[in-house]
Order: sequence, then structure tokens, then C-alpha cells
Amino acid sequence: MAAGFNSLRRFNDLFKKQYNLSPTALRKRATEGKKHTSNITLALGYRPPYHWEEMLNFLAGRAITGIEAVKNGEYMRTVHLESTEGKQLYGWVRVGHRPKKNVLAVTVSETLLPVLPQVLARIRHLFDVSCDPHAVYETLRVMNDIRPGLCVLGTRVPGCFNAFEMVVRAVLGQQISVKAASTLAARIVETYGTPIQTGLAGLTHIFPLPKEIVALDGAIENHFGVLGVTAARSNTIYELARVFVQGEITFDLCTQPEEAMKKLMAIRGIGSWTAQYIAMRAMEWPDAFLETDAGVKKALQPHTAKELLKMAEAWRPWRSYATVNLWHTL
Repeated sequence: MAAGFNSLRRFNDLFKKQYNLSPTALRKRATEGKKHTSNITLALGYRPPYHWEEMLNFLAGRAITGIEAVKNGEYMRTVHLESTEGKQLYGWVRVGHRPKKNVLAVTVSETLLPVLPQVLARIRHLFDVSCDPHAVYETLRVMNDIRPGLCVLGTRVPGCFNAFEMVVRAVLGQQISVKAASTLAARIVETYGTPIQTGLAGLTHIFPLPKEIVALDGAIENHFGVLGVTAARSNTIYELARVFVQGEITFDLCTQPEEAMKKLMAIRGIGSWTAQYIAMRAMEWPDAFLETDAGVKKALQPHTAKELLKMAEAWRPWRSYATVNLWHTL
């Protein structure tokens, strides 16, 4: 009823049409103890066009070893979620593209069936499935007056599956290369992540939980320093973990991203670039703009950061999409 259905019969009919499985059958399959011989694959529809290769390249360049992998045109990752009953569930997801049907094919390990809605919601966020590309392009097409091809219809903003994982990756990426940040993240995962068995090559760990970082004995720099993380960034990560544990900032389904960014910038070690990046990818804010970003400045050189900020006013409320378009030109 909350989703807008006026009758249970209409809901069940549409559910079976979309998933080839009744709600009752899904609940039974998710709770029964016996093992199944296959996983479940669902289709998430999107509004075309969708530039899958650009999205995959972005995620591949930032993939954390042990947690994520991009192979054969598909994205894969490990998953840890908590059920409504408080049960800790572990598994994996694999996402491919079916351009002829305008859908993403999402294969979910059977261990995650009890939290299937959570998994699908996070995949939608990660791959920006709900975007209306024509609405975005209607505003951003003026970018092509600066240089033809600067804005491409169908460009998506990569989101995230795990907000804490993403913000840690953002802090590690400050003022170093994407590759170097991925290396540091992989060391943290290998040392403090939880090993799991997935049966998929390269998917071996779960990213450390915020409460696990906060619970580490002694100074955080003593733990992360030996991995190559500076003391300043180690302390920033620790403070972010504490914020997650205390629930002081809303990252998922954030309704006031600008207020959340102010709270983020109150944390030592987080400036405007990091806060905007987190808002863009973790909070689903479509209007973040990284005027000091090296890639943005390179794409629009020789303009200064101040000039870029003024220029980007015409791109509201889709400056996150403008930012990704500029990165793609590189």
C-alpha cells in the first residue's frame, strides 16, 4: 500500500511479472535451510542511453582488491548486510549490462536473498539507475558551447554500495594518484577486513566495519602507519568511523547534503574537495562540484578554480553530472 498499490492482487501480479517469482515463493526460498544449485538474477531497467563502458572504467580504476573486481564487462563485489532480524549475512553480487533490453542484469548470491531489497537499492545507487539522462542533458548541453563533446547524453554519476568504504577511499585519495589510493585501501582490507568464501576469483574480503576501526587498541596511526597511511589521514578515517558509529551524519538517503558537508568539513582533514566528492558519490547529491579537482581544472584549462565555480552556476542542479562529464574527457 505504501508503494502505491491499491490491492494485494495487483502487487502480486506485477511482482511475478518482473521477477518470475511470487512474494510467497521468494520468502520461502530465502528462509528455507537447504542449499540451492543456482543464484538469482534480476533485471534493473534504466532510461537509455547508458554509457556502461565509462561507468565500468571508472569503477575498475578505483576497485579495491579483495572487495571488488571488474572482469569480462561485469562488475563484482563482496557484500555484508544485516537482516531485519539482526542476522549478519555475507555474499556477493555481479552486475552486467543488457543494452538491447535497457537493463542491468544483477546476479545475487542466495545467501543474500533475505536482504534482496537492500542489495537492489544499493546497486541502483551505485550505478545511478534512476537517472533521467534527458533531463540532465537539457541543462548541461550548454557545456558543449565551451567545447564540442564536453557533455555527453547518458553520462551517469557513479555512486557507492558501501558508504563507509567510499568515504575511507576518498580520504586515502587526497592529493595522491587513484592507483596509490587503491593500493592503500587494499592493504587496509587485507589487514583488517573480514575474510569470506565467495567462490569467485578476487572476491575474498569484507571491508572493515566502522565499529571495528573504532575498537582498535591504541593510536590509529600505529595501525595504519605501517600500511603507508599518514598519521593525519589515519586520524581522519578514525573520526569518520566514529561519526558512522554514532550516527552523527546521514550518508544514505541524505536529505540535506549541504548541512552534512558542513559537518564533514568540521572534521580535521576533510576540506571542500573531499566533502563534495563524498556528497556526490555517497549522498546521491546531483549538484556537487569540485572546482579545485585536478581533472576538472585540466579539462577546462586555463580557467582558475574561481572562474570554474562561476561558470558552473549555469549547470545547476546537475553539477555532479557536469563533473563526471569533464573527467570523461580526459
